[in-house]
Amino acid sequence: MGAGGIGGLMPALSEDRRFQELREALATSPPDLNDADLLSAQRLEAAVSIVVRAGADLDFLLIKRAISERDPWSGHMALPGGRWDQTDASLIHTARRETQEETGVDLGRIGIPLGRLQDVSPSSTRLLNMRIAPFVFGVPSETEASVASPEVNRVYWVPLDTLRATATGSSIEIYLPDEQRTFPSYHIAGEHVWGLTHRILSDFLRIYR
Repeated sequence: MGAGGIGGLMPALSEDRRFQELREALATSPPDLNDADLLSAQRLEAAVSIVVRAGADLDFLLIKRAISERDPWSGHMALPGGRWDQTDASLIHTARRETQEETGVDLGRIGIPLGRLQDVSPSSTRLLNMRIAPFVFGVPSETEASVASPEVNRVYWVPLDTLRATATGSSIEIYLPDEQRTFPSYHIAGEHVWGLTHRILSDFLRIYR
């Protein structure tokens, strides 16, 4: 799509009633937007994207992470995103950059920012000193995603109605080094979405009903 097509597309996206409602809903629960201390922070900083695709229905983008010993979320279902880099001017830049690197979706070109959810931190003591900022973006109906990084195994567009469905709610048994625990999950595409991603998506659904 040429630059003229993009220019005509962005106002249309902004005028989508569902995106307007979503922006308004997110505005009712403003998060802490203080990213000024990124360089001096003693914690790890990261950002993820909830990419919502317009169409007859609304879909959102999920990825399955590749198996890797270096990745604490190896093999998990997740939202596209990753760690803040010093080349990123802010955490929303991190979310855009990582989404493009992992799925090929260029949010800086075709996405409109709709808001930001409350930051989350891992409950594991091994990753306790980390902040993850979730950002929500709207993209046009023809947006396609692909596996664009060796860190990603698969990509999925999931209808929001599927996420809302009672039958999607589930749980998963996780074997930890010193115990076995049960975590709430969403059962999507034969996979369990749990942990931080489940918490972020649950917060998203709570705000956007």
